[in-house]
Amino acid sequence: MGSFSIWHWLIVLAVVLVVFGTKKLRNVGSDLGGAVRGFKDAMAEEKNKPSELPRQTESTGTTIEGEVKNKQQS
Repeated sequence: MGSFSIWHWLIVLAVVLVVFGTKKLRNVGSDLGGAVRGFKDAMAEEKNKPSELPRQTESTGTTIEGEVKNKQQS
């Protein structure tokens, strides 16, 4: 009940090749590679962005006027 031997893995590989075929497995591999590449690009892009935009203080004196149309109590 220990780990699988090399023969077990070869049989599993043969069954997977028979079930899915080499063309479908090649497509899955290229799709997975594209997803990993896209993830790495997104992480590099995120690293280059500024971490936080400067916040405006409340002392600017800006007032927003509006009218309440529906007031519901929670």
